Amino acid sequence: MTTLMKVILVFVAAYAAMLGLVFLFQTRLVYLPMKGSYSITPQARGLAFEAVKLGTEDGEQLAAWWIPAPKSVPARGTVLLLHGNAGNISHRIDYAQMFYRLGYNTLLVDYRGYGESTGHLSEEGTYRDAKAAWAWLTVTRDIKTPDIVIFGESLGGGPATWLAAQHPQPAPRALILASAFTSIPDLGAEVYPWIPVRWLARIHYNNLANLERIKVPVLIAHSPGDEIIPYAHGRRLFDATREPKTFLELSGGHNEGFVFARPDWVEVVRGVLGPLERK
Repeated sequence: MTTLMKVILVFVAAYAAMLGLVFLFQTRLVYLPMKGSYSITPQARGLAFEAVKLGTEDGEQLAAWWIPAPKSVPARGTVLLLHGNAGNISHRIDYAQMFYRLGYNTLLVDYRGYGESTGHLSEEGTYRDAKAAWAWLTVTRDIKTPDIVIFGESLGGGPATWLAAQHPQPAPRALILASAFTSIPDLGAEVYPWIPVRWLARIHYNNLANLERIKVPVLIAHSPGDEIIPYAHGRRLFDATREPKTFLELSGGHNEGFVFARPDWVEVVRGVLGPLERK
């Protein structure tokens, strides 16, 4: 066997081993949870809250925070916030603070395996977690579907679009996607062009396909400076969305959350949700 042939065989074996690792351990590439007790709560930002546990259909217990709107006026609606792939709900208090100022209740929920929630992560598991949060709002708290806004941040866009697609009638009030992708295989193929991601992917989160089935007002927010999920993903999502729809162009990187960076961005959120509030 020639030296060149040996080099080729070593390369092929190494490449095959890498593909095997990607297939087996892609959950660890997609999800970056911070587990354990929370070092900060909404109280640190002056927000009254209730720590609750949500039971899933497969027996997991999800940690969540219910942050009610100001008592001075009736709540304008309720936001179900499904967060991104890193950290936990303690890193999303600024979102709740924004919706509090807009007069909305907020439910922050940690997926299984995040924060103080039990369980092991999977795409199907996060759908069950979103379903459990929805049931807690609509059954336990008796909140009407048209009063609920579904907010998906980054990876949270996956369970958010899935959940919105499950409830065509009566439909949620609106869907907001912040820095979301078209699908995991699409994003992976761009990040790792030398790997056949579409063949290996066991996690999909096909937001593009879900949006084609959704008939609620949609706000999509994305930054041209997003270094993790390219801006083109946000534009493709917007193009696939039915009217009425709004696109909000942000600035800065992926983790520079739009809700507390610029007052005019917050006003876009108010403008999208305001006409939908039930009088």
